[in-house]
Amino acid sequence: MAIVITDSSFDELLGAEQPLVVDFWAEWCGPCKMIAPVVEELAAEYSGKVNIGKMDVDENNEVSSRYGIRNIPTVLFFKNGQLIDKQVGATQKSALVQKIEAML
Repeated sequence: MAIVITDSSFDELLGAEQPLVVDFWAEWCGPCKMIAPVVEELAAEYSGKVNIGKMDVDENNEVSSRYGIRNIPTVLFFKNGQLIDKQVGATQKSALVQKIEAML
């Protein structure tokens, strides 16, 4: 299951040893609902290897602003605390898998 990430928990996850994948979403966003099951699948498949979570942009605007999230869904990929890749808009699972595999 994907981690629920908040402004207050983000920096701790960012500093963890495992890479971090964050899906920025909102309840009212149709494309966000389309990729939500994919994010949940990836969280289960990469459990123990990659921290994968979701951040509601309506409830957590500090981190969203810090990374310039203007369109959702946006998925950010972090390794060693650094932003290394991103995916803006709904996409295929295979595209997200490719980006995650590149981090490992």
